[in-house]
Amino acid sequence: MNLTIMRLAHARDLPLPSYATEGSAGLDLLAAVETDVALAPGARAAIPCGIAIALSDKYEAQMRPRSGLALDHGVTLLNAPGTIDSDYRGEVKAILINHGAVPFTVSRGMKIAQLVIARVKRAAVEEAEALPASGRGEGGFGSTGTR
Repeated sequence: MNLTIMRLAHARDLPLPSYATEGSAGLDLLAAVETDVALAPGARAAIPCGIAIALSDKYEAQMRPRSGLALDHGVTLLNAPGTIDSDYRGEVKAILINHGAVPFTVSRGMKIAQLVIARVKRAAVEEAEALPASGRGEGGFGSTGTR
């Protein structure tokens, strides 16, 4: 599977997304902000990553949070995982939210998210008057217990 990446003009000085280790599942995405962005507690912002991508058909790119930002600062992605469809050609942006108690500063070149490439299967949609029975039925939202 090939991932074609176009570096945008405002990110020419930044490295392309890359896997940090041989076993990494996600490519690290960097903040391509012109100036620092301060995220107050509870605030959110779409942070540009300075790239546009082209995926093969039947694939998506899943944008996921970085565990260190979440644990150390309470900063995560608002729509995790965010999906980038194979036909989207605009700039990749990470919607960061600060769930922490103090302001958080996003600076140029900071690792802010990761991109995981996944295969997508398309469903054939069929309308039905009723659904087949299952052992769980309509039970949801805690119906299976906590232990």
